[in-house]
Amino acid sequence: MLRLFILRTVFFLAPFTVLFTTSSAQDGLPHQLSPQERELIPAYRASRAGATRGISTPPPFPVRTMAEWEEVQSVVITWASYPGILKQIVRYAQPECEVIIACEDQAEVIDYLQGPDFGGPMTDLAGITFLEAPINSIWARDYMAETIYRNEVDSLLMLDWIYNRPRPDDDLLSDAVGAAKDIAVYSTTQAPYDLVHTGGNFMCDGAGTAFSSELVLEENSAAGEFNQTVRDEAGVDGMMQQFMGITNYIKMTALPYDGIHHIDMHMKLLDEETLLVGEFPVGVSDGPQLEENIQAIMANETSTYGDPYRLIRIPMPPSTNGSFPPDASYRTYANNVFLNGTVLVPTYRTEYDTTGLRILRESLPGYNVIGIDCDSEQNIIQQSGAIHCITKTIGVADPLLIRHQRLADTYDAANDYVVTAYMVHRSGIASAQLYWTTDTADGFASVPMVDQGNGNWSAAIPAQPAYSNVFYYVEATANNGKVQVRPLVAPEGWWRFRVLDVSASVPDVAGPVIAEVYPNPTSSILVITLEGTANETVEVELTDVLGRTVMPIHRGALPADHRIFADLSTLAEAPYLLVVRSAHGRSTTRIIKR
Repeated sequence: MLRLFILRTVFFLAPFTVLFTTSSAQDGLPHQLSPQERELIPAYRASRAGATRGISTPPPFPVRTMAEWEEVQSVVITWASYPGILKQIVRYAQPECEVIIACEDQAEVIDYLQGPDFGGPMTDLAGITFLEAPINSIWARDYMAETIYRNEVDSLLMLDWIYNRPRPDDDLLSDAVGAAKDIAVYSTTQAPYDLVHTGGNFMCDGAGTAFSSELVLEENSAAGEFNQTVRDEAGVDGMMQQFMGITNYIKMTALPYDGIHHIDMHMKLLDEETLLVGEFPVGVSDGPQLEENIQAIMANETSTYGDPYRLIRIPMPPSTNGSFPPDASYRTYANNVFLNGTVLVPTYRTEYDTTGLRILRESLPGYNVIGIDCDSEQNIIQQSGAIHCITKTIGVADPLLIRHQRLADTYDAANDYVVTAYMVHRSGIASAQLYWTTDTADGFASVPMVDQGNGNWSAAIPAQPAYSNVFYYVEATANNGKVQVRPLVAPEGWWRFRVLDVSASVPDVAGPVIAEVYPNPTSSILVITLEGTANETVEVELTDVLGRTVMPIHRGALPADHRIFADLSTLAEAPYLLVVRSAHGRSTTRIIKR
């Protein structure tokens, strides 16, 4: 159903008219603060004094901030620039959820959607809502409100921060969307409950843990340019707890060459226990600081389940001439967005995209992972932003929340495997099921789950012989009839664990072996997957046919995800030998073609 809402707001129009003359229609306002905008900051900041914006006091009840992989009802985009990318987002999002397009002129947007560019005409506009409202820029992730819930799952609400750009129309859009959707908006936009923050510098697990760079501390300190109240770290943490239910707020050192200091340019939570992290070549660009940040997380933080995070690394592509920031734009695959069963991912060049998309698909089985080019005709990545930066999702009004810590690989072939999941709904949970199989082609067997109290439900998968792969998912039915599965894409998607041969628990003096190398041949990134024990010492190098070292690749602990990357783009076209050595000096090899 096509819907149109018209909302007009007059807000200090004269001082801000310069905004619309700073960029071309294609590029629009930049992701960063433009030089012309700096003089507008005092008026923007002063305009907040006494302004009434939403509900400006903390919620008088416990709240929970939604994780991005939870069920969404809508995705918001703003039709300000890069229409080719926006059209593709609309096309791929339309089957998954409502698409809200905030725009100045609905007719203009419809003409473009129904035009020939970027995939051809979109003749069916069902599920698209046009919200005619003033907007300044395309960067909806940063200024649109976050989804929060009363008492975990009871009532859908939104939470709006002060936007750290003097773009008043953008800053007001959350109120317009809230009014159109009839969703109450809480607001940290007026003292004494003011907080400056941006959505690109925030990610959370839906269970009270969140991540940001230290930009959030700087912008709310005495050095801040947009805040009304000066806060130290404890003050920032207190605001996040009161308004968003964040009880563990992890702040990381800002990367030196990421000009906007938004973490969505290099990392992403894929679920409550899995961090997707961009990887630069060793010692290059922001790689050293990023690695220091990740090691601090692994040493000092745990997931909501009390265990270290699972790390999945994904290469950061260079520019066409092989450069990385600060000598090139900040290319990343972490800047992706979940839209229920679809994940939209920025792409750049085929030789790197093949690897990036494959890692995401392997990490998110069952999801429809779709790449959208952000580095050619519609070169949005030059603005230090991509797909995640220009989309903002709104959670469903009736969520059924399921959390589960996946079962790890095991040597136990004698005892059943207990699966426990946390399941809550405002009407209560009527029943739950565990589905499992050792071969997805044969379908899944069902086992009723038993209520263990406090929202926990359990069932057991029968013991399986060594060398088995076990796939499983869970399903809950609420008292009001709503049914939900986890993973959200089950049964096409699932969790998996392996039953290992107990004899393999004895360390192999030969050490890690090469399980897979791809793509081979390659002209750029080589992905090396090793079988072995995480954190054992391993040395990886590339040699020529005479055994001379051509490229040292890795020396140290085997990464938790067992992947190691090498960029071969600077090597001459020739056959090479990939050599993997254990701490005991044994080695395995594989021929690589460049």
